[in-house]
Amino acid sequence: MTTSDQRPDTETPADEKPPRSRPALIVLPLLFTAAIVLFFIRLGPAGIFPGNFPPVEDLTFGRVTLQEGQIKLVVTNGGPSDVQIAQVIIDDAYWDFSTNVDGPVERLKSATLTVPYPWVDTEPVNIRLVTSTGITFDHVIDVATETPAVDGRFLLSFALIGIYIGFIPVLVGLTWKPFLATLSRRWLNFFLAFTAGILIFLGVDTAVDALEEAAALPLAFGGVGIVVVGAALAFVATSLVGRRFRGRSGTDPALVTAFTVASGIGIHNMGEGLAVGAAYRLGEIALGTFLVIGFAIHNTTEGLGIVSILGKRRASIGLLLMLGVVAGLPTVLGAWAGAFFFSPILATIFLAIAVGAIAQVVIEVLGIVGKSQGGLTSVECMGGIACGLAVMYLTGLFVAA
Repeated sequence: MTTSDQRPDTETPADEKPPRSRPALIVLPLLFTAAIVLFFIRLGPAGIFPGNFPPVEDLTFGRVTLQEGQIKLVVTNGGPSDVQIAQVIIDDAYWDFSTNVDGPVERLKSATLTVPYPWVDTEPVNIRLVTSTGITFDHVIDVATETPAVDGRFLLSFALIGIYIGFIPVLVGLTWKPFLATLSRRWLNFFLAFTAGILIFLGVDTAVDALEEAAALPLAFGGVGIVVVGAALAFVATSLVGRRFRGRSGTDPALVTAFTVASGIGIHNMGEGLAVGAAYRLGEIALGTFLVIGFAIHNTTEGLGIVSILGKRRASIGLLLMLGVVAGLPTVLGAWAGAFFFSPILATIFLAIAVGAIAQVVIEVLGIVGKSQGGLTSVECMGGIACGLAVMYLTGLFVAA
């Protein structure tokens, strides 16, 4: 046989077909997994080690509503077994209570406790729940204030809060557009990198907030998992939407990127409004003039970041208003949700989505900067990112104050 008739060992014959897929090959690993789980349940720690184990109970406080002469508590059982709430202690005294569930609170279920209690406005309230096994769970209301009812007046009030801290500041930042149109290519690259710095700061800040909210969830909910999955799904969704719009003929890629950046900032601002609305409902912040000014200064930089993407391109007033709506108005929705429907899991989901969306936008903006002269290692790029981070930190101090 000649060498030309020989085949390498790794070559697959042309007439050889791949093996057919068989359902049994999928079911078999699942059956093995189920058998291992069943074995562990029957002969796990309870079967191997004799004696009684102490109960593992986990109650997490959710929404707390204060009405005249009473307090309503929502608690969630995140432990492995049912929990029977036996007593309610408020400010070192036992109080009668009623609940909307008969018997114990089942695993991963919630219960609403109503406690007749004459709380005093602006004073702290210390709440302790005692289960039938003697385990206690504490919650502190730092400043007692009546929970606002959902009506037209309060909807309007929180809508104005969202407009003050989100929509108007972003619009003010968009007015940098005429100035940017006068800059050279090098300075435009600087402001593009500046936008990347802003987004990086927002992304890290949002990720920290998301993990903090996740820590407040029952352990069984897997708060960190919600953050990871939510961020990943938002990242993929944002990428697919942006790619679809760029694939259309006649679409300006810079315009698509600008709206993508505005969307990422808008989702972040929704989480910001959520926090403000919840804090206002709990009486934990004073929404005075100084706080509004602080948010205005902080969020103005976001508008600058959006128009930096457009560079020298002409932009009508209508286009700028649309960008402002996308980036700023979600703050109103967040404020409403925080004031009237707040829950830790809702906040975690919002913030996780913001993390993923902002991460995708950061990669997109850095990709644009990387194609410029000098790339990501140029002086204007490194300086722009550093300035964006510094400006967001410094303006954030006004909000913290």
